[in-house]
Amino acid sequence: MLNRVPFNEALVSTVGTPQQAELLDSSPRSRVWRVRLADRRLVIVKQVTDGGDAGADANTRFAREVAGLRLAGRASGPAVAPAVLATDPSSRVMVLEHVDDLGKTDDWMPGYAESLARLHALTGPADAGALPVWSGPTAGDAESFLTLARALDVPVPSTVPHELAGLLERLNPASHHALLHGDPCPGNDLRTADGVRFVDFERASLGNGLIELAYFRIGFPTCWCAMSVTAAPLTEVEDVYRTTWRGLTGKDVPGDIADACAGWLIQGDALVERAHRGTVDQLARVPAEDFEWGNASARERLVHRLGVVADITRDHDHLHALGRLSSAMADRLLERWATLRPLPTQDTRPWF
Repeated sequence: MLNRVPFNEALVSTVGTPQQAELLDSSPRSRVWRVRLADRRLVIVKQVTDGGDAGADANTRFAREVAGLRLAGRASGPAVAPAVLATDPSSRVMVLEHVDDLGKTDDWMPGYAESLARLHALTGPADAGALPVWSGPTAGDAESFLTLARALDVPVPSTVPHELAGLLERLNPASHHALLHGDPCPGNDLRTADGVRFVDFERASLGNGLIELAYFRIGFPTCWCAMSVTAAPLTEVEDVYRTTWRGLTGKDVPGDIADACAGWLIQGDALVERAHRGTVDQLARVPAEDFEWGNASARERLVHRLGVVADITRDHDHLHALGRLSSAMADRLLERWATLRPLPTQDTRPWF
């Protein structure tokens, strides 16, 4: 196993000589080892590979992750990510601080929310260009969503296309520079004695932090383990996030979480794992097939998101008609497929 660890002379001179290595489970996009060095320290060695990510260049993903981790390394006080100890760009290898994960806890969300806010607050306008801007929903996504409504025989209120156009304008990330993780899912958050640290920054970007705070409401849209967070815990974690952000920046969190939720709703690619994103119109598949991903099906994820948007936009100035449409679409899905299950609750989150 040791001779498979891509540890060149430059890495040895920087961090030390590897003596033992254990290959860990990881996505098809990388290989990850836990390595014990000659001085008995543990480190994590990660090599970004070519597999498992449609349309994404491995060199670009490597550079993006290293940049995200280094920006995350600015945190004062408890860290929010492992430190980068060394890199070898020629083989797309990074050597990272080893983080001891304390494992399962029942009350995991407040610490997650606090670290997420601390991560987001680390960057600002001066960091423009350090990472790609967040890539949100497009006009094509909006049209696919309306086409799905028509395919389900749900009338589209005349004002919805105008509301969606306004939504896309408000979601423009140009004026936002929060450090977004890109995939803050269970398994990418490690619980330590000092707080939560995030790993796997391959999709790090700059944008509005509400995009990731919305994960709690919208069901963890980029994660195989979709979850529904119930009312009292949801209020608590959003309060923790907003309080932490305000304490660090002196300002209220910018933007509207209803917009963030609606943005996730209309993105068909948020119904499938990363390897399948950008390949076909995923919303167009929903009337004909209920494709599985992780612990929930596409229709189950969609019903949850429709219900969230219907609820959060009930008295919304700019998304009221979209909310009514979402409610009608959720009802139609449940009428046609009565066996659809609610998403699992936050108490069922997996631990790795």
